[in-house]
Amino acid sequence: MSTKAERTTKYIIETVAPIFNKHGYVGTSMSHLTEATGLTKGAIYGNFENKEALALAAFEYNRNIILQKVDDLLNVEGTALDKINSIINFYRQYDVFTLSMGGCPILNIGVDAQHNNSLLAAANKETIKEIEGKIALVLENGVNANEIKIPVPPLQFSKQLYTILQGAVAMGTMTRDRKYLMNTMAYLEQLISREIRK
Repeated sequence: MSTKAERTTKYIIETVAPIFNKHGYVGTSMSHLTEATGLTKGAIYGNFENKEALALAAFEYNRNIILQKVDDLLNVEGTALDKINSIINFYRQYDVFTLSMGGCPILNIGVDAQHNNSLLAAANKETIKEIEGKIALVLENGVNANEIKIPVPPLQFSKQLYTILQGAVAMGTMTRDRKYLMNTMAYLEQLISREIRK
C-alpha cells in the first residue's frame, strides 16, 4: 500500500502533467501549479527538488502513456503488417487520445524544451528513439518471418514512418485541422501497401 507522501506525489504529477505539456517549461508558472493542485508552493516542492524535476516527472508520466499505447498497438494479433496498420489507424484519432494530456507531449515538449531545458529535450529525444525502435523491431521480425519485404533497413523505414506520423500531428496541431491526420493516414495506408510486400 502506498504512503500518503507517495499518493501526494502521484497526484501532483498526474495533475500538472497536462499543464506542463500545454504551457511548456517556461510558460508554466507556480500559480498554474498551485491552482490546479490546490496545494501550496511548499507542499509541491516538498515532493520535488525543483521545477525542473517536476517538469521531467510530468513529461515521463505523459510519455509512459504514449509508450504503453504504442506497445499495445504493436502487440495486436497478426502479422507485422497488421501491427503497423494498427499504429496508422490509431493516429487517425491521435489528437483525441492526447486531448486530456494537453496535446502531443512529444511535439509540445520537444519543441518547447529545445532552447530552455536540456534534460527535457534529452528525455524527449530518447522517447522518439524508443518509439522508432519498437516499430523497427516489428518490421525486422516481419522480414525475418518472411511476412514482409521492405525497401530499406527496418530502422530507416521506422524513422521515415514516424517522421510522417509526427509531421501530420504537427500540422494538425498548428492548423487545428484534423484533415492532416485523416489524409496522411489514408496516404500512409496506400504507401505501406505498396512499400511493404509479402
